[in-house]
Amino acid sequence: MGKTLNCISPIDGSVYASRETLDLDAARADVAAVRTAQKAWAARPLQERIDLVMAGVAAIGEMNDDIVPELAHMMGRPVRFGGEFGGFNERASHMAQIAAESLADIEVGEDATFKRYIKRIPHGVVFVVAPWNYPYMTAINTVAPALIAGNTVVLKHATQTLLVGERMAKAFHAAGVPEDVFKNVFLDHDTTSALIAEKAFDFVNFTGSVGGGQAMERAAAGTFTGVGTELGGKDPGYVMEDADVDAAVDTLIDGAMFNSGQCCCGIERIYVHESLYDSFLKKALAVVNGYKLGNPLEAETTIGPMANVRFAKEVRDQIAEAVEQGAVAHIATMEADDGGAYLTPQILTNVTHEMRVMRDESFGPVVGIMKVSSDEEAIKLMNDSEFGLTASIWTKDLERAQAVGDQIETGTVFMNRADYLDPALCWTGCKNTGRGGGLSVIGYHNLTRPKSYHLKKVTG
Repeated sequence: MGKTLNCISPIDGSVYASRETLDLDAARADVAAVRTAQKAWAARPLQERIDLVMAGVAAIGEMNDDIVPELAHMMGRPVRFGGEFGGFNERASHMAQIAAESLADIEVGEDATFKRYIKRIPHGVVFVVAPWNYPYMTAINTVAPALIAGNTVVLKHATQTLLVGERMAKAFHAAGVPEDVFKNVFLDHDTTSALIAEKAFDFVNFTGSVGGGQAMERAAAGTFTGVGTELGGKDPGYVMEDADVDAAVDTLIDGAMFNSGQCCCGIERIYVHESLYDSFLKKALAVVNGYKLGNPLEAETTIGPMANVRFAKEVRDQIAEAVEQGAVAHIATMEADDGGAYLTPQILTNVTHEMRVMRDESFGPVVGIMKVSSDEEAIKLMNDSEFGLTASIWTKDLERAQAVGDQIETGTVFMNRADYLDPALCWTGCKNTGRGGGLSVIGYHNLTRPKSYHLKKVTG
């Protein structure tokens, strides 16, 4: 018998959905079936695989009216924001568009004596472990290119968004993707680790916590199974003295607070040049004080509960510790703040890097704002982090942004934008954010292996 996974709704603390996990033998059987199906799937023409995947994507779009309130129940995002299909479709569509070029043979040379080239070969079975915060978009980042490249996929979704994997599998199967080519599973941690240790998978893609990523790497130790990880961040924004303050406030504060701050590339700390600091802070407070905290099923709600009470507790603890150490909390407790999952979004000033709220990932609706006097000071502070996912620079000077960006330890540098994933660019990080890279041509390279052909012709 497996264990029971319960999705606890942040709306009211009730059990929204439950599923039984597979025991190890049943999980082995499912993965074996997926492995058996892989060669036939890879043998299909590339365009056929692309068409089937994009039909599955379209089928998800047809479910969107049901998905949006379902997401609100599972993880608290307000229905007014309409779900994730826009980004889901954008990412899959881009990967479909670049597939032929990205997966094409690399021609090295041919003459009368030799023909030489490099093929991209699918790994085989790709295991995708997806997070709850953007459950559709984070999953499709790997699911679509993995399937298009000729891999078969096993998807394990987070308990908090228990129904997402089921919906994706249902949509893709209805569109014609065989059931053993794309399989959703419910697994506990021990079974997951056992399968990885047994080399059940040929590549593992994990998005989640640092601890979770470490568990994946430990399970894979000695198996030579590739593991790609994206483990969150403490992403900074830097507002230079020539920045458009209104645009910077609108984008950086939205990047800090949207989805109740539950975004791995959300803005968690902001450094503002001293000449703009007072103006930036005043405008930022006006934005956050305009939010409506409440039930995510209600149209007027602009910020919903955090996905789980324990997540909100960590943010409250970080805020309380910072205030005890001298930080100033500017946002008064909102009426809907219940001390549980419903948490008042908060802006902190007088913060330092000795405070956890400026070091540890908060993953909630809180941001610390610090005054800086130079690029050198800002760069030092931005790099003073164990994480490195994105950084957002605000200036009118492209060359200056590039020069500063070159000195920041991060996976992506934004100028005059934040909290966005461009599927044409590699989504990657450094330091404790993990290693690997999704989307773009590099995403295809990570989901395949190179195979070299050195063919000597018989002449004469």
